[in-house]
Amino acid sequence: MKSKISVLLFGMLIVLLSCSEKSVKSLKMEKQKLKALIIDGENNHGVFPKTTMMMKDYLEETGLFDVDIARTKYIWQGPHHNKIEGVDSIQQLLTMYPLADGIERTSVKDPVPDPNYQPDFTKYDLVLSNFGWKASTWSDDVKSNFEQFIKNGGGLVVVHAADNSWGSWEAYNEMIGLGGWDNRSEASGPYVYYNENDSLVYDKRVGSAGSHGPQSEFIMQNRAKDHPVMRGLPAEFKHAKDELYEKLRGPAKNMTVLATALSDKKVNEKRTGHYEPVLMAIDYGKGRVFHTILGHMDYSMESVPFITTLQRGSEWAATGKVTQPVPEDFPQNNELVIRKWDR
Repeated sequence: MKSKISVLLFGMLIVLLSCSEKSVKSLKMEKQKLKALIIDGENNHGVFPKTTMMMKDYLEETGLFDVDIARTKYIWQGPHHNKIEGVDSIQQLLTMYPLADGIERTSVKDPVPDPNYQPDFTKYDLVLSNFGWKASTWSDDVKSNFEQFIKNGGGLVVVHAADNSWGSWEAYNEMIGLGGWDNRSEASGPYVYYNENDSLVYDKRVGSAGSHGPQSEFIMQNRAKDHPVMRGLPAEFKHAKDELYEKLRGPAKNMTVLATALSDKKVNEKRTGHYEPVLMAIDYGKGRVFHTILGHMDYSMESVPFITTLQRGSEWAATGKVTQPVPEDFPQNNELVIRKWDR
């Protein structure tokens, strides 16, 4: 009898230890999650309250990130957006996708600096910018804190119009590699593109920075097949309807062009005829920056290439490696693949 009780007690102890071990492993996994911060509040693309939530979901669905949002008190939703299903006024997005942070916000017709906007970047492994053209200049302290965060090893993701921001901020221009609009010119650095001979060109001619043609679907070329973000992706793949930025220019220091797309003169004679950078990786101090020009609208962000490269680029910027496999639905043979986001 005692022997049976001993065996039973021993079995119970093994089960308890196993459960305890699983709990410890679970806690460790939770502790190991990366912390990401999305910053927004002023964007010429007024759809940003929705696209911020989309990107928050995309990062969190990897299982790698916990994501916070730091939004300015004064909200500027610019006019560069297309019709959004179920929305009559762009301001409706603020109530459809609210932040539960206790801050009362005000919509404004033009950007208004928020003196209390002071995110603590040191709490995070990664910052993702969903700001845009005309974003208010930060205080010197916030700019310095941001620069030090990246220099000391923090990760940064720059999405679409975030490369329109802060054209006179020298350190920011170096972080993002290339930018457009906001008074950027030859003084900001060269145009960078691949020509028809597949040569990477640093073009120092005089001119402004930033343009794009009508939105369209386009084929992207994988230019860095051995880079962690691009490894395993096809040589070419199709992206959904979006703006293809062209004539971006900047310091382009420590920058790798990961992917390009053709600004096709045969389709529109006003286009450049160059293979324009679409995805870029930049080293800044000890930090890493992933720059994607994709993401004009919500439907652009439903493209599997956008989702996949955002997820992989974010992990690389935060850690220097990519552990995520290429998803099974990643487009092959230049087909178009969309994942609807319906929150």
